[in-house]
Amino acid sequence: MAEGSGFIAELKRRHVWRVVVAYAIVGWLVIQVVTQVFPVFHLPDWTSKFVVLLIVIGFPVVVVLAWAFEITSEGIRLTAPAGSPAAREAHATRAIGRKLNALITAVLALAVALLLANTFVWHKGMRGAAAVAQPMVAAKSIAVLPFDNLSQDKDNAYFADGMQDLILTKLADIGDLKVISRTSTMKYKARPDNLKQVAAELGVATILEGSVQKSGNQVLVNVQLINAATDAHLWAQSYTRTLDNVFGVEGEVADKIANALSAKLSPAQAKQLAAAPTTNPAAYDAFLRAEYQSNQGNVNNSSASRKAALPLYRQAVTLDPQFALAWARLSMAESRLAFVGGGGEDVAQLNLKARADAGQALTLQPDLPTAQLALGYCDYWGHRDYAGALKAFAAVLVLRPNDAEALAAQGYVQRRQGRFDDALASLTKAAALDPRNFQLTYELGSTYMMAGRYPEAEQWLQRALALEPDSLTAKFKYSNAILSGSGDIPRALAVVQGDDPTLKNLRAGLLSYQRKFPEAIALFAGIPDTPDNFPAGSSKTMSLAVYYWQAGDKAQARPLFAKALVDDRAALTKVQGIAQATVWNAVGFDEMGSGNTTAGLEAIAKSEAILDQTSDAVLNPSYRLYDAQAYAMAGRADLAVPLLAKTLAAPGIGNVYSPVMLWLDPSWDPIRHDPRFQALLQKYAKYKPAVTYDTPPAS
Repeated sequence: MAEGSGFIAELKRRHVWRVVVAYAIVGWLVIQVVTQVFPVFHLPDWTSKFVVLLIVIGFPVVVVLAWAFEITSEGIRLTAPAGSPAAREAHATRAIGRKLNALITAVLALAVALLLANTFVWHKGMRGAAAVAQPMVAAKSIAVLPFDNLSQDKDNAYFADGMQDLILTKLADIGDLKVISRTSTMKYKARPDNLKQVAAELGVATILEGSVQKSGNQVLVNVQLINAATDAHLWAQSYTRTLDNVFGVEGEVADKIANALSAKLSPAQAKQLAAAPTTNPAAYDAFLRAEYQSNQGNVNNSSASRKAALPLYRQAVTLDPQFALAWARLSMAESRLAFVGGGGEDVAQLNLKARADAGQALTLQPDLPTAQLALGYCDYWGHRDYAGALKAFAAVLVLRPNDAEALAAQGYVQRRQGRFDDALASLTKAAALDPRNFQLTYELGSTYMMAGRYPEAEQWLQRALALEPDSLTAKFKYSNAILSGSGDIPRALAVVQGDDPTLKNLRAGLLSYQRKFPEAIALFAGIPDTPDNFPAGSSKTMSLAVYYWQAGDKAQARPLFAKALVDDRAALTKVQGIAQATVWNAVGFDEMGSGNTTAGLEAIAKSEAILDQTSDAVLNPSYRLYDAQAYAMAGRADLAVPLLAKTLAAPGIGNVYSPVMLWLDPSWDPIRHDPRFQALLQKYAKYKPAVTYDTPPAS
């Protein structure tokens, strides 16, 4: 025991323990800085590991040096033996020890400061810019940047775009390659200044650059494959062709890339690369023009561009009835146009044509992935046949395991079925192949909300805003993620500042949650009542009436409800399917607000009957929530509470509502003190927000 005590005393005398503590704290600080800063500059992973290894190796060295040497006012010298005059003198002079203590205290304070900054500042700030870490880089990975249109006639841009798309389509057939989708690459220049940065953002090892020059019947295609890390050219080729024999260039390019990257090709994939989609020059040209219009429609969400693509696709299949890829793309364009409302076309007819055209593509080429994809969209968008859609998308993924579009579509169908974990897995895989796709990133945030995972939802929505800072839908959804996750209304309000009507509309709702009804009504009333601001099924008159009703001003609310009732009853004849449930809900609110409680309850019952016949995990929960709010408006806690409890337990409700809202939403004020509602509050007590607004806040 005495020996142990003597050894410990000697450690103290030689200040070894102080040096060890100081080294551990400094080492931890260095590791924290390295792990946070090195990724920002895209330094290789081995650099961080090397620094950590040096710190570990240095530890025993520092201990030995601390035992053998000491720092004195006269410099560094060997530590004097215990009991010697020099040792007694050092013991009597504690200035050096006090300096070491001060150093340890300072370093410890710095460590605490860094920890706090890491928790409250760094992560919060990084979510916006990086939100999600840069995608992992696979060795056999490629991004095809937009091709330069070198033609004197700038109207030939469609030809350059089409060549890029066809090469991408061929590359996607190579299962051994990770190919970044067009949606992510189209935002870059044909020849970016910083190729390494582009590759890091897309998560690829190689970049394909290209240009197309079309003059009359002559076509010149230049392509070059570049190693993004070294800027070295792995392969380059020029193709001089006429329009009569340009077919198959895309397959040749894809085959050369596969060889350059040592990508394995199955016999079926090799056959697919060698096959030209058509040998008819006029059909080929019409197809490329159709693809250009379709892509423009998807980028700008333009029904006009999507409609313009249809006759061009039809021209292509008329000129070459064996053109399977054109039949498949035509089907997809028809399905998409129908899904977004038809753009003036008959939706039912579009869906019928889409089914027939997908079938024709499969008849001509049963193993064509795009044909299976088209069939999946017919089932998903046109017929809500989710099982059929998943079967078709799975068939695509057998042929193309890395097809981002099929993975995303699969995820969207899975969440309609309430399978949110599966949906998140599918969408996350798609995002790795399409990392700069705003819509996909946004939908990932929405899907995390559906699953009630709000911190992850915030991260993905912040990344969506980093991609599209002015996106109103992303701001709207991000604000809702904050509100649903924490009930922090001031923070949710901060996200949606601005003069756009969409932002004003959301702010009015947030103000009503704070029981600031005069401010909410004034803000909402100032929004112009136009179809853009209040599309079909979103009545400004009824919403304004609800605000007045919640504020306790029923005299102002009743005539507004009566006016809205006329319009909403007329709308019943214009909608069908699940959309009728929302209109019956509006009629229910209007009737009860007009004093016709019995008629209002009957309307809500009709809404519920429609929802009972559907199984849409994305739409059903929100529609049932509106019905529960209508029951609460009538003071019917016996109807509202069971339906609200059912809604809160439904898969998918997290996208629009969470238990936090039980304390914030004024819709429940008419039944707030009912024992049944109080029991619901008790059940979800752990979700109670830090600040509630049961009564108007003091002015």
